[in-house]
Amino acid sequence: MKEINESMFNEEVIESDIPVVVDFWAPWCGPCRMVAPVMEELDKQYSGKVKFVKVNVDENPIISNKFRIASIPTIMVFNSGKAVENIIGFRPKSDFEQIVNKYI
Repeated sequence: MKEINESMFNEEVIESDIPVVVDFWAPWCGPCRMVAPVMEELDKQYSGKVKFVKVNVDENPIISNKFRIASIPTIMVFNSGKAVENIIGFRPKSDFEQIVNKYI
């Protein structure tokens, strides 16, 4: 799973031809560490159909503020350059699959 920063966000997420799942996280966040392996699995599972990226909120405050990230982990799904789903906190893999499947 690719980690991106503010300078890469438009190209990697907004301009993407396929849906993008963005994991807003921080290294000190316990639930973020629980979500990470699920996102890694989904990244492999949906390879070529959906892009999965990570954004460290501490290192990228402009993007975090732009999307009003108040709690982490926040998982946002972008489709055609627009945020279409927002999930806060840890969820089972099946919950994420259900959401992602709506956009492929």
